[in-house]
Amino acid sequence: MQRHATAEMRIHALGPARMILAVAVAHGGRRSERLEVEQGGEHIPFVELVDQYGSRLHEADIEAGDVTIRYAVEVEGLAPRATTDDLDMLTFLRQSRYCESDALHDTAHEHFDGLEGQALLLAVREWTAANIRYEHGSTSTEDGALAVLEAGRGACRDFAHVMIAMLRARDVPARYVSVYAPELDPMDFHAVVEAFVDGEWLVIDPTGLAPRHSFLRIATGRDAADAAFMTTIGGPIEMISVAVTAAASDVPFDDHAEPIPLR
Repeated sequence: MQRHATAEMRIHALGPARMILAVAVAHGGRRSERLEVEQGGEHIPFVELVDQYGSRLHEADIEAGDVTIRYAVEVEGLAPRATTDDLDMLTFLRQSRYCESDALHDTAHEHFDGLEGQALLLAVREWTAANIRYEHGSTSTEDGALAVLEAGRGACRDFAHVMIAMLRARDVPARYVSVYAPELDPMDFHAVVEAFVDGEWLVIDPTGLAPRHSFLRIATGRDAADAAFMTTIGGPIEMISVAVTAAASDVPFDDHAEPIPLR
C-alpha cells in the first residue's frame, strides 16, 4: 500500500513562543518527507524528539508574527505491529485528564458487564456512537468524556475520549491515537482508539468516518493532551487556517467489526 498525506497550518503568534508540532507520521517506510516552518520569509530550524511510542515531535522557537507550517509525506508499505510492556498496561488503564474512567466505572459496568475481548470493543463502539452525535466544533479543548456525554455531541477526539474512558473502566488498556485518515470526510487530522485485546493493540474508529486499513499513525498517548498537533509554550497564538489531505493507493472496505492493528 502507498499512502501520502499533507498538512499546512497558518498561525499568528502574539509573542515569542516555543512551538511543538505533532504532524509527522510515526513509523518507517517513508519514501519522501518534508517539514518546513517559515516565518518572515525565512525557514525556522527545528529539533526532532521521539517519544516511547514512536511519536515524532518537532520543536521550534518562533517570534511574534505570522508562521506557516507545511508537511508532506509519502509512505510505502505497512508499519510493524505496535509493541507493549508492563508500564504501558498500567499507563493506559489509569484515568487521565480527558478520559475520566473512574467517574464512569458504574456506567461501564451497567452497560458492558459480561462482555470481553472483541465483543466488548464492538459493544462500546456502538454505545458511544449511539450516545454522541458527531458535530465538528461543538466542544472545547477543556471538555472531557463526562462533559461530552452530558452534551450528547462532539468531534472525533470526543468520541475517542468516551470510548477510551469506558474501556479503561472495564479494565481494558486503551489509548488515543492521532492519524492521517484517507477517505475521511470532512478531511482533517483524525482521532481514533487503540485497545489492547487478546495480546495486541487493535484500532477502533468510534466515529466510523474512515476505513481503518489506511490510517497513518501520527502520535499516541493517554488522551488528546498527549497527541495535539500543535502545542505552544510562551506567547499565545491565533490559529488562522488548517488544511489536511490524505490518500492511499488501496483502501479496502471496512465494516468496522474486523479486529485489525494500526499499521
